[in-house]
Amino acid sequence: MPDKTKYSLSLTDKAKGIFLKAAPSVKKLTGLYPPNIYICLQMLFTGTEIRIIAFEPYKLIRMTKIKIATSLLLLIHLAFLADSIHAQNRITRQQYIDTYKDWAISSMNVTGIPASITLAQGILESASGNSTLAKRDNNHFGIKCHSDWTGKRVYHHDDARNECFRKYNSALESFQDHSEFLTTRSRYAALFELATTDYKGWAHGLRKAGYATNPQYAQLLIRIIEEEELYQYDQNISPRARKSNRELERRKDAGGLVINPYETRPVKYNNGVKYVELQEGDTFESLARMFNLKAWELPHYNDLPPNTRLDKYRLLYVESKRRNAHPDHPHHTVRSGESMHEISQIYGIRLNRLYYLNRMEEGTEPQNGDRLNLRKRVKY
Repeated sequence: MPDKTKYSLSLTDKAKGIFLKAAPSVKKLTGLYPPNIYICLQMLFTGTEIRIIAFEPYKLIRMTKIKIATSLLLLIHLAFLADSIHAQNRITRQQYIDTYKDWAISSMNVTGIPASITLAQGILESASGNSTLAKRDNNHFGIKCHSDWTGKRVYHHDDARNECFRKYNSALESFQDHSEFLTTRSRYAALFELATTDYKGWAHGLRKAGYATNPQYAQLLIRIIEEEELYQYDQNISPRARKSNRELERRKDAGGLVINPYETRPVKYNNGVKYVELQEGDTFESLARMFNLKAWELPHYNDLPPNTRLDKYRLLYVESKRRNAHPDHPHHTVRSGESMHEISQIYGIRLNRLYYLNRMEEGTEPQNGDRLNLRKRVKY
């Protein structure tokens, strides 16, 4: 009776599927049908591997050596063919860099986040765009939901089971949210005091601020940047963005972070929403041209009639406000003379949403001393 002989074959998930689909062909060619009772192979599925563990001696009595050898060769051929097909569909690091480097550079000129850091984080967190989270859910940076996330969600095992991750409609949306995530959270504010060419400082700063739990996170980013020479893309930053790195200051009123992404007008963030401080002579039309927006967009974003004169306002949002205020601001106590519109502008929250959260009829105004909810709806 032959001894048990061990074989080990490492396969991807895709190869496993092809392996099992090949079972009828194996039976037709060899008379053996995995994983039927007549099969001579015992297969153990472990993680992403299929291991051909052993021949079962009592079943080998009626099988010829030719059949056994033919079966093994066919299965191994199919497995490696599947791996080859899978490898052809994988994105290489260089392909990933070529796809997203222009966006990373543009984002750097807007936010001051080094392009090398953006690319290295994308490569590391998404396995160069090949991870399930990246391919299926367009999440390239492993950003979890957090309490302020109101978009789509998906659940994956990470540090804990079934953790909530953000789901995006496109990879570009993921890159945009990554920039917003870093620029609107106070724990990352110190990073923007670093030069955009200081990728090592950024890498260590991200780890220190808690972006990832891996203690080697900074070293992993630095290794990718140096292996792929990603630091070359950090040289393209505009003078305006470089200046903003030195002049960054945090907003005290609503948790925003100041950045200067436009050559034409400094742009700031409040509650993750871009806005500009108004200057004498500003109109909806002039600002719409400056930011390449349609005429109706600015009045809509700011809950104002299209014919509004802007000389009595301090700021203007250049994109849609949020549904809720920043987590640091769950409530607001009304001061004398404050209107609902003014409060909505202070916190970067949509006016109709502010009415909804506080169960107030649109058009009505609060009283001095009233306590307004900015994140959760008032209970009856």
